[in-house]
Amino acid sequence: MTSLDEKIQELQEIIDNAERIVFFTGAGVSTDSGIPDFRSQDGLYHMQYDYPPETIVSHSFFVNQTEEFYRFYKDKMLALDAEPNYTHKLMADLEAKGKCIGVVTQNIDGLHQKAGSKKVYELHGSVLRNYCTKCGTFYDAKYIKESEGIPRCEKCGGLIKPDVVLYEEGLNEEILNGALNAIESADVLIILGTSLVVYPAAGLVRYFRGDKLVLINRDVTPYDSNADLLIQASFSDVIPKLKV
Repeated sequence: MTSLDEKIQELQEIIDNAERIVFFTGAGVSTDSGIPDFRSQDGLYHMQYDYPPETIVSHSFFVNQTEEFYRFYKDKMLALDAEPNYTHKLMADLEAKGKCIGVVTQNIDGLHQKAGSKKVYELHGSVLRNYCTKCGTFYDAKYIKESEGIPRCEKCGGLIKPDVVLYEEGLNEEILNGALNAIESADVLIILGTSLVVYPAAGLVRYFRGDKLVLINRDVTPYDSNADLLIQASFSDVIPKLKV
């Protein structure tokens, strides 16, 4: 059986030889920044609320039980003090070096950009952008976090909605197409910290036609057998050992 050190060495060689890397990231990438994921043992799905998290972060729940939506959202989804970790920084460094042509992410925390990545395709939006549903006025996440009850627009009194793709909502077509083009043009696709069960995002992996598919995740995924290199380990045991 190949040891972890041998797999890390193989990953290093793949990165060194690559010209067009695309990273595909999920919630597991941000857990070392203190942001809980959804499906792990201590993730949001295992916390006790009156409703399951996937129900709360749905479009119909936002419309029909807005106050309860915001109570959960402000408490559990606005980690505004979180800082990028070594995984975010690795991607930004590889982009600065000209090796990474894009990050496709299911995350909504903005940590990729905070680390310095410029080409980020946020499939599920961002908590950092919020807009009045009546007049379109922009509000930052701090305004939402500090608001009492349901956040309202200071200009027109309209309901403010996070620029986050909720369950029952479609993905932004422009961002989806950008992510698709990046994946199709990559010679290496490195998938990190996602269970690859949320569609349509997970379906983008099928469009990769490059040389090496790398999958790094603590738990099993439906795409494990497709990976040229599969590393089932914590990021803290892998990423800090890589050199840009």
